[in-house]
Amino acid sequence: MKLYNTLSGKKEEFAHPSQVKDEVKIYVCGVTPYDDAHIGHAMSYVIFDVIRRYLRFRDYRVKYVQNVTDIDDKIIDRANQRGIPPAELAQKYTDSFEEDMKALNIIKAETDVYPRATEEMPKIIEVIAGLIDKGFAYPAGGSVYFRVRKDPDYGKLSHRTLDAMMSGECAISSKEKEDPMDFALWKASKPDEPFWESPWGEGRPGWHIECSAMS
Repeated sequence: MKLYNTLSGKKEEFAHPSQVKDEVKIYVCGVTPYDDAHIGHAMSYVIFDVIRRYLRFRDYRVKYVQNVTDIDDKIIDRANQRGIPPAELAQKYTDSFEEDMKALNIIKAETDVYPRATEEMPKIIEVIAGLIDKGFAYPAGGSVYFRVRKDPDYGKLSHRTLDAMMSGECAISSKEKEDPMDFALWKASKPDEPFWESPWGEGRPGWHIECSAMS
């Protein structure tokens, strides 16, 4: 079986990477449930479903993890538009997504894991604290930001330089940031938004850190 390696930019033969014999670990970025699933979701999860089925056919033990980003700016904005709690909106579209996946006959094995961001807050906070301790992140104004220039390999996977990213629309200046490219790992609480307690005050995670912690 050949898979496309984003890092190398080439199709490569699948090589068993695990230290545990016959075990393959797969992490797939899940949905942000603020609307109905679309054809892009279907394509992504059908592809990984086929890969899982093939690996299990070849007698690999597959550890499959697929998150649900059930707290995010898009969820909060859509919930406010409809006048309902963000958690209610997220649950509605999570249920809808799962029904769509069933209709596509996508397997959901007993060994699969589907963590939700709102249920993994202690781990998310732990990861952020670790990045601060190592100098890769810094607190400011109740939020926490990642220092992109601290990581010499930042942009390596996407094959983009920081200068190229700066010329796009992803760099947002802020008085709190050391660098416009730094992004929020933890967002300080705003009025009428869901929040969790943290060492940096009440707030919620940015979407960048959620997948990192749940993987």
